[in-house]
Amino acid sequence: MTDTPVGANQRLVICGTDTDVGKTVVSALVVQGLKAHYWKPVQCGLENGEGDRERVQRWLGLPEARVLPEAYRFAAPVSPHWAAELEPGDQPPIDCEHLSLPDVEGPLVVETAGGLLVPLRLDWLQIEQLQRWNLPVLLVARSGLGTLNHTLLSIEALRSRHLPLLGILLNGEPHPNNASTLESISGVPVLGCLPPLPSLDAVSLQQQWQALDLVHKLKGVTSRP
Repeated sequence: MTDTPVGANQRLVICGTDTDVGKTVVSALVVQGLKAHYWKPVQCGLENGEGDRERVQRWLGLPEARVLPEAYRFAAPVSPHWAAELEPGDQPPIDCEHLSLPDVEGPLVVETAGGLLVPLRLDWLQIEQLQRWNLPVLLVARSGLGTLNHTLLSIEALRSRHLPLLGILLNGEPHPNNASTLESISGVPVLGCLPPLPSLDAVSLQQQWQALDLVHKLKGVTSRP
């Protein structure tokens, strides 16, 4: 095990145990807290032309320089490998060489698309791209029913590939048992639970960042291969 502190130039990846577990909200939370750049390299699904990059920018009121353009941006809300096929015209498959980390000053938060084993191509899983980046992972999981299986499987997948894991952040209504069970079984710290927010904006997310004390928790955790 190696220490992975979150500091002035920290780069980390925010992954989810599944689709729609709250990765984008947690990404905005961490971007706000660390004053980081935001990058979602593969965007699948646009709502009225808006993707997660635009949502994070709108929620936080960020300048263009802090929200980096995607390497791939697909309209269909499906797995990346299929979304590329559904694009009009002769869209080539995702090229992992186009997913190199951007060179920015200061912290960088990278948000993945879907879960860890989502295929970017039929022969290239998202977790294989994580191995190329080799950045510490913050795992986002649902707080309620079903999270134990999904989260423990995700932890097993990360460990089998020796990827550093900062911890788990639960998203949703607080649950009386899931956090302690996940910690007991996995040995991975649960850094808190982000509750549903009445509004998504810089003020409410900064309040949650302080309430969860994430700046100290992320600095103090030990990454687990």
